[in-house]
Order: sequence, then structure tokens, then C-alpha cells
Amino acid sequence: MLNEYDLSVGQVAKRCGVKVSTLHFYEQKGLIKSLRNQGNQRRYQRDVLRRVSVIKAAQQFGISLQDIQTAFSHLPDQRTPNKDDWTQLSQTWKTQLNKQIAALEDLRDSLEGCIGCGCLSMTSCPIYNPNDTLATKGNGAVLLDVTN
Repeated sequence: MLNEYDLSVGQVAKRCGVKVSTLHFYEQKGLIKSLRNQGNQRRYQRDVLRRVSVIKAAQQFGISLQDIQTAFSHLPDQRTPNKDDWTQLSQTWKTQLNKQIAALEDLRDSLEGCIGCGCLSMTSCPIYNPNDTLATKGNGAVLLDVTN
């Protein structure tokens, strides 16, 4: 049910510092939800402001929308994250970010001497890939794949 506290898509976009199309995208991905008024216009409850803020903060840390959506799906009744939820979410994401940082540091440290064994220089490769044994791990520079 709509009430005087519901916000238009333009109001939410302005308050959150995002484009209207961003809100539509978030809604399409199930990250936020809206109600519809009698004129079929989107209306948002005020808690969407916090939800969008959490999304923006997480994205600034490099958290994917898929990971945000997964985290939100574990909240009871799809509620907006509260302070305790944020503590839990941030700890989970901190662990994930630490793994990504370690992978990037490894990449940085081996970047000059290694292409991650795809391999263009079997004779001078510091990792040495006899008989292209790394082919079983996938295509390209499998040793530098930071997504694993």
C-alpha cells in the first residue's frame, strides 16, 4: 500500500546520487523493489535509500552485483540490511577482497617475468610448463587467472 512517505524514482535517484536507469536496473536484478501507484508509476519505500547505499558501497569495494544479490537473498524476509547485517556482510566481503588482493599481488609480482603460462617462451619461462601440462587447467594464462 502506498503512503505519503513513498518516494518517486526521481527522488530516490537524486537522494542516492544515481541515475533513474540505475534504479530500474537494480530493480530488474532484484536488488530493490518498488510499488506502483494508481498511475502505474514506481514508488519506493524509504528503506530503499539504505539498500541503494549498501549496493553503492559494496560496488566501490569491488563487490559484484551478483555477490550483493546473493548476500541480500540471505537476509530474513528480504529486509534492508541493518547495522548487524552490514557487519556480517562486510566481514564476508573483506575475506573475498583479501583473496582478490593476494591474487593481484601475485599477478603484480610475476608480471614482468611471466605471462601466466599460456606459454610464449617455454625455454625461458620461470615457471616451466613441460609438455604444456597446464593445458588441462584451461586456455590462456591460467596461472594468472585471478577469478579462481
